[in-house]
Amino acid sequence: MRLVHINLLQPGMKLGKRIFSEEGLVLLSEDVELTSRLIGRLKELGIGYVYIQDAATEDIVVPDMLQEETKRRALVEIKQQFQHMSGLKSKNRIPHFGKALSGVMNSILEDIGSQKEAMIMLMDMNSSDFDLYNHSLNVCVYTLVLGVASGYTRQQLMEIGLGALLHDIGKTQIASDILHKPSRLSDEEFKIIQQHTTYGHRILKDEPGIPLLAAHCALQHHERIDGSGYPFGLKGSEIHEYAKWIALADSYDAMTTNRVYRQALLPHQAVEVLYTGSGTLYEQRMLEKFRDCVAIYPVGLSVTLSTGEVGVVAAIQPRVPQRPLIRVLKDAEGQMLAAPYEINLATELSVMITGVEGVADASSLLTGEPLKS
Repeated sequence: MRLVHINLLQPGMKLGKRIFSEEGLVLLSEDVELTSRLIGRLKELGIGYVYIQDAATEDIVVPDMLQEETKRRALVEIKQQFQHMSGLKSKNRIPHFGKALSGVMNSILEDIGSQKEAMIMLMDMNSSDFDLYNHSLNVCVYTLVLGVASGYTRQQLMEIGLGALLHDIGKTQIASDILHKPSRLSDEEFKIIQQHTTYGHRILKDEPGIPLLAAHCALQHHERIDGSGYPFGLKGSEIHEYAKWIALADSYDAMTTNRVYRQALLPHQAVEVLYTGSGTLYEQRMLEKFRDCVAIYPVGLSVTLSTGEVGVVAAIQPRVPQRPLIRVLKDAEGQMLAAPYEINLATELSVMITGVEGVADASSLLTGEPLKS
């Protein structure tokens, strides 16, 4: 299968992967043949890319970071616990809250641990919009991959994983009309949003079964190393390392997930934007580790090479994720090849990816509507 920009879809194409709603429900199943009406509906939902079936790429398998059942069960549990919390004042307690989410963490860690070399792959390329439950799960999974790559112990992975899973739980105490406002927040509204960090800390700090460090992650994940973050303007070593990792994963997921006011960025664009904060917002060593763990060109993505040829990302190579295996489908003149072939960018160092189908460079994305995460 291959990944196609929404504007390049044509009636008659068949879906290669299911498309999910923000609640995790299936909107369209694989094998569905697209019509003009369905394509229009997908555009209305704000979906930027979909996977389609294609004879030249039918053997290309798009990997998932979590098993479908693990993800489904995790989202059900997260949604249930968060919705319970939204109806409570933070001084109240939900029975078995910590135990339930620790069970979710164990399942996620098992899935990640079963992969020979876990990479950060996009979790929601086919989802319709941003929501708190998917965002919490995505940030958790991305952060755990970074924790594994950093050599964390099982106990440390449980701590940082729960911190990532619950980093935004304070948003359950924010009014929905502010939290989901589709346009720019006023200064007063942004101050209200900022309170989710202190709300989260208050909810988690005395919660049985939840490590105290998870509460600190909720409190500090919007702090930045130059002191420009909130709620306290902490700098450098004043910020816990877990919170720094979560800050990267949080920002990355916010950029690579659809919002009502903009389409999702692709991973290579999001990483480029993150790098503009090197040494000011984020530690350079952490950015480098993050870059080495991210599959910046998703499997199935159509790319243009420096040779002028056009192909599809066929596989990610964990040792050099920035240099994937490319299946070339068109020659430099734009003619379809009768016999597609593959170029390994990890060994063919003179060949580079110079463009992505349907995508401009990220420079124009550094200004405009700020991210709300």
